[in-house]
Amino acid sequence: MKKLIILFVLTVAGSLHEVAAQCAMCRSTLENNFSNGHAGIAAGINTGILYLLCIPYLAVGILGYLWYKSSRNGEKELADSITAG
Repeated sequence: MKKLIILFVLTVAGSLHEVAAQCAMCRSTLENNFSNGHAGIAAGINTGILYLLCIPYLAVGILGYLWYKSSRNGEKELADSITAG
């Protein structure tokens, strides 16, 4: 388990320079468009960022809820079969 955590930390640390470069590019694009009077592009990019942020959390939440319901139904069926037998 420790090796997996260390590998994850190294992967994230190694990719930070790429993330910072993308943020600078988006920022300069938005600044140029806003200075030219195109404020709608910034709102679109912000909406896209929020969309990309929320989708993974929603997917994990839905899968977790389905797993929880499935395990609860399995426990209930097991208890019913024990009491019926």
